[in-house]
Amino acid sequence: MRVVADTNTVVSGLLWSGAPRKVLDAARKGSIQLFTSAALLVELEDVLGRDKLAKRLSLINVSPQELVLGYAALATPVTPLTIPPVIFEDPDDDAVLACALAAQAEVIVSGDGHMLSLKQYLGIDILTAPKLIERIPGE
Repeated sequence: MRVVADTNTVVSGLLWSGAPRKVLDAARKGSIQLFTSAALLVELEDVLGRDKLAKRLSLINVSPQELVLGYAALATPVTPLTIPPVIFEDPDDDAVLACALAAQAEVIVSGDGHMLSLKQYLGIDILTAPKLIERIPGE
């Protein structure tokens, strides 16, 4: 299954246990294929570098850059397609949609309300991490 993970899901999966972590574990096992783009990796590093996550990063003794490099090695990079604006409330979310189109993804996994309210984008299902886990055989 071809999947693009929204930054919120990646951050949760890298820093805490739970369904987002299971999504990343499924990619590590080869049960799903994760895709990303340069724009999404930049956003990931920006979010991981925020003050509110500094304590958590310190607890697990890892830098934002180390986590981004690890995720970049796990996910296959694609060059996103140019798309018209879709999510006017949060235009950054359009980068996820553009990446998913370029990756020919079947699923976008997200915890973002704007993204989830779409339910689907041009045939790509938009699911929470727990819903995605239900779809992965053996997870």
